[in-house]
Amino acid sequence: MDTSTIILIVAAVLVAIGVTYILAVKDKTKQSDTSSPPLNSSSVQIQLQAYERLILLVDRIALPNLISRVGRSSMSAKEMQHLLTQNIREEFEYNITQQIYVSPDAWSAVKNLKEQNMLIVNQLANTLPPNATGLDLNKLLLQFLMNDKKGTLHEVVSEVLSYEAKKLI
Repeated sequence: MDTSTIILIVAAVLVAIGVTYILAVKDKTKQSDTSSPPLNSSSVQIQLQAYERLILLVDRIALPNLISRVGRSSMSAKEMQHLLTQNIREEFEYNITQQIYVSPDAWSAVKNLKEQNMLIVNQLANTLPPNATGLDLNKLLLQFLMNDKKGTLHEVVSEVLSYEAKKLI
């Protein structure tokens, strides 16, 4: 065999290997495309419902709304602190499964809101004297929220959730 024949055989083998590789890769991508479930209207509907529930959660654990819903003037500040943090925790735990339907960033924002609200309640409650009332704690919390940007975090989280839900539509 001469050199040109060997070169043609090697080139043909390389072309055959290349074509086989390309076809295998193409087939593999087709299989991976079909193995992931397609986004259909029911899965989008489930995601939208999850975003709705999380927006409701954010509204329910927003401190001004929480105070107006559970605030009782007959409680001590410590009892009010416990009631507020317990309500935040319960609302969050009730909706914890929604994280599988929303983006990690959206879930992180909700989780951070929960933690921040509990931190604010606990820190401000600890600044009050032992004989303070629940009304004193509520007033202090509302004053803080009016004077500090962190008080509007629930609005920012609601906007993030709403934005992500609108992307699905």
